[in-house]
Amino acid sequence: MTSDSSRRLARSFGLICGDMTPGARNTICDVPGVLVGHVTNSQGNQRTGFTAVVPHPGNLFRDKLPAAVEVINGFGKSAGLMQVEELGTLETPILLTNTFSVGTGINALIRRAIAENPEIGRSTGTVNPVVMECNDGYLSDIQAMALTEADALSALAVAGQDFDQGNAGAGTGMSAFGFKGGIGSASRVFEIGGKPHVLGTLVLANFGRPGDLTLPDGRKPHPADARQTEERGSVIIIMATDVPMSTRQLKRVAKRAGAGLGRLGAYYGNGSGDIAMAFSTAGRIQHYENVPILERQVLWEDLIDILFKAAAETTQEAVLNAMVAADPMKGYRGHKRPSLRDWLLPG
Repeated sequence: MTSDSSRRLARSFGLICGDMTPGARNTICDVPGVLVGHVTNSQGNQRTGFTAVVPHPGNLFRDKLPAAVEVINGFGKSAGLMQVEELGTLETPILLTNTFSVGTGINALIRRAIAENPEIGRSTGTVNPVVMECNDGYLSDIQAMALTEADALSALAVAGQDFDQGNAGAGTGMSAFGFKGGIGSASRVFEIGGKPHVLGTLVLANFGRPGDLTLPDGRKPHPADARQTEERGSVIIIMATDVPMSTRQLKRVAKRAGAGLGRLGAYYGNGSGDIAMAFSTAGRIQHYENVPILERQVLWEDLIDILFKAAAETTQEAVLNAMVAADPMKGYRGHKRPSLRDWLLPG
């Protein structure tokens, strides 16, 4: 991440979440092997896109990762969560997009997986695509269903270690606490058993009522002319770590995203879809195993608190980074969202 882009994030405004140390990039890509890519559509009435999270650069269907889901409030239309919850494995990249483009993302992930593994659905089982969503319909003409499978595949193709935050990819048309929302990320580094490890989080922030946001210094920004509404937004939280963990442990870590959201002033309203997923890049699970009993390394449970703390801090900071990085936007039907960054600037 360039020094210019880092000046557009929460820490450059003195908004420090917790006391743990961020990673070198302070993004989910501080976890080795994790990549992120965007495709953005801002043409005409569109303010939308795809964001791809690639957990490792290899063949995910053959080399699955342990994963878990925590549904904080289930007002959402995501795909693939049921099988992740049941089997505890992630076997495709994760696509983030708007609500009406979930099906498009599913098809793109299936076609990509079949291209890499022609045996899918023939000599072996099918594949579980994971697509998660928020509703960008306030700023984007969501009924146009303008995103294509090619857009989703392009987001996957451009995935790298450095990526934009704010108005990018799936975050292009999102709102948060009456301000412009979007894509945000943060990470924390720590030691376990004398060895360095990292937890990184990426969020798609589209939640929170105007006036409810609480900054780490106690201030409560309120966007000018914002109308008080019921909580009908959503937030998707993706966590990655290089700590060897069981799926049960990963679910416990994902649950702590709620602590980070609570620090911001969120309360998971009836109409809010708040979903967290966590995966570990350690301990890959082979699709074609040749032994009947598998041996796994997992974290000793008494040391898990450091990951709980990192999960809360990174969720809080990732949301703030999404809001600070986001530029103000005018979108569909003239709807507008101001930038939190402009509220923070003096004068």
